[in-house]
Amino acid sequence: MDVIPLIGYLAAACSVTSFVPQAYKIIRTRDTTALSPPMYALTTTGFLLWTVYGIGQGQWPLILTNAICFVLAAFILVMTLLPATKKDAVADALTPQD
Repeated sequence: MDVIPLIGYLAAACSVTSFVPQAYKIIRTRDTTALSPPMYALTTTGFLLWTVYGIGQGQWPLILTNAICFVLAAFILVMTLLPATKKDAVADALTPQD
């Protein structure tokens, strides 16, 4: 087996899963005070550009990985910018009800 594709799959898995704990924590705690909106704006823009680049190159691994990361980073960015009441409403909508 060629090692390079395996490295690519592992990199994609790391990139995608790295944002999941932060998004989950925001939904659970509704706290984004420690997060930097400018950093997430830059990260979200970077993922969007990588997605566009992947589309231009016809590289599905780049497209899928960066599109998923874009959605997760954009969610985190939006949650950092929302006022508390709207943040609570979004988190409540995403939290399973008992």
